[in-house]
Amino acid sequence: MRFKKKMIVALLLLSAVSHGGAQEKADRHNKMEWFDDAKLGIFIHWGIYSVQGISESWAFFNNYISHPNYMKQLEGFTASAYKPEEWIKLIEESGARYAVVTAKHHDGVALWDSKAADALTTARHAAVRKDVLTPLISALKKSGLKTGIYFSLPDWSHPYYDVHTRIKKRYAIEADPARWSKYVAYYQQQLDELSQQYRPDLLWFDGDWEHTSEEWQAPKTLSLLRKYNPDIIVNSRLNHHGDYETPEQGVPVVRPKSRYWELCYTMNDSWGFQPFDTNYKTPNMIVRTLIDCIAMGGNLLLDIGPRADGSIPAEQVAILKELKRWTAKHKEAVYGTRAGLDARFVREKNAFSKDGKTMYVYIDALQKDIIIGGMHTKPKDVRLVGEAGSLNFVYDGYAARVQLPKGKLDSVASVVAIDFDQQPRFELAAVETQPSLASLSGGKDARETIRQIVRWTDSGANLFQNKITEDGEWIDSTISFSNQVGQWLSKHAEVLAFANKGLPTGHYNGFSALSKDRQTLYLFVDGTPTGPIAIKGLKNTIARIRIVGEGSMIGHQVFNKLYWSQVPGIVYIDIPKERLDRQMTAIAVLLDKPLELYREEVGAIESNL
Repeated sequence: MRFKKKMIVALLLLSAVSHGGAQEKADRHNKMEWFDDAKLGIFIHWGIYSVQGISESWAFFNNYISHPNYMKQLEGFTASAYKPEEWIKLIEESGARYAVVTAKHHDGVALWDSKAADALTTARHAAVRKDVLTPLISALKKSGLKTGIYFSLPDWSHPYYDVHTRIKKRYAIEADPARWSKYVAYYQQQLDELSQQYRPDLLWFDGDWEHTSEEWQAPKTLSLLRKYNPDIIVNSRLNHHGDYETPEQGVPVVRPKSRYWELCYTMNDSWGFQPFDTNYKTPNMIVRTLIDCIAMGGNLLLDIGPRADGSIPAEQVAILKELKRWTAKHKEAVYGTRAGLDARFVREKNAFSKDGKTMYVYIDALQKDIIIGGMHTKPKDVRLVGEAGSLNFVYDGYAARVQLPKGKLDSVASVVAIDFDQQPRFELAAVETQPSLASLSGGKDARETIRQIVRWTDSGANLFQNKITEDGEWIDSTISFSNQVGQWLSKHAEVLAFANKGLPTGHYNGFSALSKDRQTLYLFVDGTPTGPIAIKGLKNTIARIRIVGEGSMIGHQVFNKLYWSQVPGIVYIDIPKERLDRQMTAIAVLLDKPLELYREEVGAIESNL
């Protein structure tokens, strides 16, 4: 009897623990839902660093400028053209669902009238002599957008903080713990002020790498924030005590492990306003980066850096306006979406609706069709988002081929919506039968034959080994293709003769192959790209790029490569439209050495040299 009672008690306890865990998971889901649905936020880096247009805080930390001279920028921070309502209108129209503003960067200058001891503020120390944060937060809340506040844990200007610059420390914590305790009280008071005054939906910490969780008193800080808003969302930069990960600048190659994540990303190479940084990404690149994030189930937090007078540079406005056009047209394929399938099923980026009954396929080229494989549920309808009517498609029980309409595709990225009566089942065949050259040569559709050849080449099947020479001469005279296919094969023989398996998924949005020595990367380009094609995670230096079979040399640009970081930038290659092959173009990228790829997770930038 006693044993039975013990068993009952144990089962009840187990049930309670299980129920508690399930409830905690449900609570977290409910809290994170608006963030998960938002997909696009705008980061605002604004502070005294915009006066001279130099690196925010890091300029004096790295001794590029003395701390006193850096602080002289307070005298030029006028905010004379500052119109917070117009900022928020621009942000809202861009399609963003939340904004995060730098209330205080590492330089310690608070944009609100902080009453904490020895606080530097725009209200008391800058030329503007005003609290510039409150009107912005008020406009943000009035708009209905979610409110995010960026807060730097380090304050390199504060007398209680231990670190001053890269080469100077004020003291060691172990030697003066009382002084450190005063700093912790100082920063927590500032967080208390921000929480009381603004009730933010999201708190975006930065700089946690300088101290441990215990030193920051991270659990106490979280409790303080939740006292004012139990559902506040906190990023991971409080020694990983937060709710979501924040990869910085580097677009992830593979989907981050965290259920919730957000890429913080600059339009050019700078967070704050820098007049000589004209290396802006195009609106096309930014929209496609947003699509990258959507397809991997994350958010894009896109940065703007206003001038010291409060005006926003025209280049940044132009990008926000293109986001406005694209997000307004494709709303259903942006907000509330969830991560899609990997490239084994469909080469194009894709995502699903929240209920899982609609698949969205994002197409950044003007092409004839798309193919989705491993589909075991028949679609009930296929549409082009933003356009009326249905699209023609063929479904064979395993794959769907969707015909794309001429003249209706978007100038940046089109979205095909595939609707189902229920959540579809996707599963690849255990083994796919490699086609023989004889079966391929009998194909009547030249484009489809070439696509099959390219697809199998990408997978590592060297269909033409010992069949064709690098210069296009046929070794096996028994093989015969149609004129169109035969001409394409001869033109691209250098790729096919010794082709090795292409890039792993995530690095390139298309098919690829490698040369025998793995030092030439071949990228296949279907249709007419709407902008430059992109390679992610390429560690190599590029020697040159040419169009296969016709010799044209073309250039490339690399964005978001930090010279001191091992994380590669994104390579963009613009292909002249008049040089595209009407069947399938191949680009040869000659590397400095055999291919090396970066597939690790991208984290916070902890040392900005």
